[in-house]
Amino acid sequence: MLSRIVPGFMVRWFARPYVAGESLAAALDVAAARWKDGSLRATLDLLGEDVTEAAQVDRNVATYLRMIDAVAADDRYGNGGSRPSISLKPSAFTIGEREAACDPVRKLAERAHERGVALTIDMEDQRWTDLTLDLCVEFQGRGFDVGAVLQTRLHRTEGDLGRFAPGARVRLVIGIYPEPEDVATTDKRVMKERMLAYSKTLLDRGVFVEFATHDVEFLERFVREVAPAAPDRCEVQLLLGVPRKKTATRIREGDLGPALPVRLYIPFALGWDQATAYLRRRMAESPSTMWLVLRNVFKRS
Repeated sequence: MLSRIVPGFMVRWFARPYVAGESLAAALDVAAARWKDGSLRATLDLLGEDVTEAAQVDRNVATYLRMIDAVAADDRYGNGGSRPSISLKPSAFTIGEREAACDPVRKLAERAHERGVALTIDMEDQRWTDLTLDLCVEFQGRGFDVGAVLQTRLHRTEGDLGRFAPGARVRLVIGIYPEPEDVATTDKRVMKERMLAYSKTLLDRGVFVEFATHDVEFLERFVREVAPAAPDRCEVQLLLGVPRKKTATRIREGDLGPALPVRLYIPFALGWDQATAYLRRRMAESPSTMWLVLRNVFKRS
């Protein structure tokens, strides 16, 4: 697979447009700049899942606590709704049993709730699905602003839609983790059609839907076919570095239907090993990413 044979130093070079930097301060500055320049909201994520040492767990917890406090105190946004949210992956908080991640994640969710910062628990491969959804439903039941993520490639996802009560927040994605055929479809068209269908179901249930894809056809269809039913409970989400500025502007300004917020996923790293792993996953899922980053390299050159 191409993503595995590309040398690490090249991947690091490619990754730079897609990763905010090597510090929390850099990520906060990128988020503030995107808000100032284009009214784009942000969700911040520390790249650091699948850790192997206890010290890494401690570092991740400490960084997320600082991130929550920094977002809560940042005065570069007009109101609480426009400041960044925070995303995390449970595997960043355990080196052994998956259940060991629960207490650190609870600690972070409670701090975020105390500081009035929105949190999203990202979805990883299907081994994490039950634990992650259980945590999300637990926090939502406690009145925390904690969003969940559902991957439409998984066959089980349609059955998981019913777990979310009115007022919950759910990000819909196709997912980037390869799964067995008995667990997930490999047909991306099917995954994206499911995104539209599932977003309608969630809106009907009173859920806030975050529609995350870079496929312009499906972004436009979501805005035109789904969002008019409840535009106050819809948001579009994109990745930092992927060139969709024109589409994002049209969505935000209401050229395609109701005007919707657009939020950028802004990852940062405390070391380029994690940034490299992140981009390798993106390249493996979407080989076109390789050509996008190559084009960016040539433009910068």
